[in-house]
Amino acid sequence: MLPEAARDNPVLMHLIVPFAGVGSQDARAALHGLRLPHLAQLIAHWRAEPADAADETSLTPPHERALGRALGLQAEDGCWPLAAVEAASLGLPGAGQAWAWLSPAHWRLGTEQVSMADPAALGLDEATSRAFLETLRPGLEEQGIAVHYAAPVRWLACHASFEGVPCASVDRVAGRNVDPWLPADPRARVLRRLQSEAQMLWYGDPLNEAREARGELAVNSVWWSGCGRASRTGWPAGLVVDEALRAPALAADGAAWARAFEALDAKALQGLQEAAARGEPVALTLCGERASVTLRPPAPEAAPRLSGWLRALGSRLGGERGASAAVAGLLERL
Repeated sequence: MLPEAARDNPVLMHLIVPFAGVGSQDARAALHGLRLPHLAQLIAHWRAEPADAADETSLTPPHERALGRALGLQAEDGCWPLAAVEAASLGLPGAGQAWAWLSPAHWRLGTEQVSMADPAALGLDEATSRAFLETLRPGLEEQGIAVHYAAPVRWLACHASFEGVPCASVDRVAGRNVDPWLPADPRARVLRRLQSEAQMLWYGDPLNEAREARGELAVNSVWWSGCGRASRTGWPAGLVVDEALRAPALAADGAAWARAFEALDAKALQGLQEAAARGEPVALTLCGERASVTLRPPAPEAAPRLSGWLRALGSRLGGERGASAAVAGLLERL
């Protein structure tokens, strides 16, 4: 079943693409050489909805806000209860309770700051992730926190104290100094304490000694995000979040980001374009560090149209050059 917010405009497939915006200097350098013919066609002929814009210091990045809205949620910054939605979709006990995502992490101690590596860089498989989770479980359960495995770098925790606590997304913190993103809200004291306990527990743990002996990053901390209670449950049919651009974007690897985007254009965006040509209801949401924009095919009786600034670019430059400029102009604004 679709969330109520989408029932008046049912979507067979809604594709959300995080990190489509240009974040790093390397990505900016690669932007004007991108070959994205299907995205250019969608921009030229589909209608753009008003952008959802904040800034890059918001706790919840645009792709998580877009996902929350597609799920029928509304929330304040840092309080989108996405963990509760996942728990419900997995059928975990505790429906209607407050949940949080708990991500195993590696914190790097520098001379002036502590930064967090992208949890995906840990290379955890399910067995290793579950082993780390089991070392943490007794301490959590002593405090009444139920915890469940969801994915190698994402666990689910349930406790009343997680309701309404603003937390920064892992995608905001990965590769950055953790200090500006640590929750300052007094209600987050339990999260900060559990973070410290995990750091002490895993220091010198045999699991980490074996990882370091193999040249792998130690799991030495956790990050909490997606906190809250969700009244909505379930995942709409056809809602897809494609994370192909995430790793190269977080690594500031512009060349890899460009290759991943061109592969996405050649497969997923071509498929979306073909579905629209068959008259199927589809939507595309492109997300960057600051904003997201959703594109939808026009109604059959409506003439294709560009938003004002895209139309101006296309008419001024014309042809393939104009299409490339329109794509670059859109991605630079995200």
